[in-house]
Amino acid sequence: MTTETELQAEAIGRWMEQEDKFARLLDIKLESIKPGYARASLIVRPDMLNAVKVTQGGVTFTLADFAFAAASNSHGTTSLALSTTLSFPGSSREGDQLIAEAREENSTRRTGLYTIEVKTSEGRLVGLFTGTVFRRSDKVTEWMKNKADPGS
Repeated sequence: MTTETELQAEAIGRWMEQEDKFARLLDIKLESIKPGYARASLIVRPDMLNAVKVTQGGVTFTLADFAFAAASNSHGTTSLALSTTLSFPGSSREGDQLIAEAREENSTRRTGLYTIEVKTSEGRLVGLFTGTVFRRSDKVTEWMKNKADPGS
């Protein structure tokens, strides 16, 4: 049975998937979301490669960052990154499907700590991302209702 918080997380995730212009440019798909968790993916295209024909680091970062944003905002409180780090233990190439899985490690009223693994569809780790968010006082649903600048 789906709870109200799970339904809210799903609605927030779908809204973020539509409204994040850069995620849309990279054709990032939100595969799963629940409170404190998100999984997103993309297919590496030729225009996402660097000079030596591996996935440009910014592409991997953006995928991880999108999963991080979805997971951290899934509780309904507007959450913005304070700090992030990304390590590249492997590389990916054109045609690879990259999957970012974000998990909440710790959450308080004002902050949240997340770990995001980016893997190929074969399970090879290509990115290990950690991030901390600051939770503002405004609600994501205020943004979803098209308010100009809630809680600034």
